Amino acid sequence: MATVEREKIPGQALARPGARRSGVWSRNGGLRRFLWASLWLLPCYIGLIGFSAGAVLYSLAISLTKWDIVSTPQWVGVGNYANMVHDPLFWKVVGNTFYYTVVSVPVGVILSLLLAIALNQKLRGMTIYRTMYFMPVVSSTVAIALVWDWMFNPQFGLVNFALSLFRIPGPEWLGSTTWAMPALIIVGVWKGLGYNMVIFLAGLQGVPEDLYDAAQIDGANAFQRFLHITVPMVSPTTFFVVVLSIIGSFQVFDATYVMTQGGPANATLTLAYWVYQNAFQYFHMGLAASEAYALFAIVLVFTLLQFWLQRRWVNY
Repeated sequence: MATVEREKIPGQALARPGARRSGVWSRNGGLRRFLWASLWLLPCYIGLIGFSAGAVLYSLAISLTKWDIVSTPQWVGVGNYANMVHDPLFWKVVGNTFYYTVVSVPVGVILSLLLAIALNQKLRGMTIYRTMYFMPVVSSTVAIALVWDWMFNPQFGLVNFALSLFRIPGPEWLGSTTWAMPALIIVGVWKGLGYNMVIFLAGLQGVPEDLYDAAQIDGANAFQRFLHITVPMVSPTTFFVVVLSIIGSFQVFDATYVMTQGGPANATLTLAYWVYQNAFQYFHMGLAASEAYALFAIVLVFTLLQFWLQRRWVNY
């Protein structure tokens, strides 16, 4: 018995170096595969570092200078950030941006979810309706803004004409400090409705039908099934849509540029358009870069806040 045991021990000792050699070989093979893949991805790395990461670092350096593109940049440190914070217009712009976000995001998310539920039915012609609602997403934002600019015309626009049929006096819309921002919100929600709808459709089709059947057998009505099954089951999708919608709302630019140019009386002046004005109209490149970083900081804070709050309402 002792002899047999002594014969097993050398065999085990021989097996271990082989395993070690196999592990080292496997690691070397993995390293070679990584280096080979990196070689093929090298053009992408160069583009990312040169045109993305490089531009980010360069803009950070610009934000610490006073520069009008023509003259030599002058180092001012955090002077641009201090001037930005002490500028009353900055807080006006931040307030306008928050106004747009707080109204457009909930309205857009709720409408797109309800629309996705309506288009998730197994009826004939649903593909056509889905395509129709998705068309604004693939359409040019500039073209859409021009059409809506005409529709909001107080004298000849279709919106006020439709309101006049119900004997409702139409506002000035884009010419009013009160109604200009709601008009931009309407355009933004209508433009992004189809994209959010498609995402919600994907989430709805992943909800098991057994849950609805069991709830219906237990006597739950349509609203109860929506509240206690649909909403919790699509909460991960809702979280995804909310995060993207908030980021997009803070970066609204195209519709503002075409329809209002920040007016009237800065009522629709948002952060993204303010950065454009200071950079390419007033040529305050350093101030514009500091405003861009302020926008980045706000978006980052709200995104991190969403990820922190998701633990309380998102069900995976």
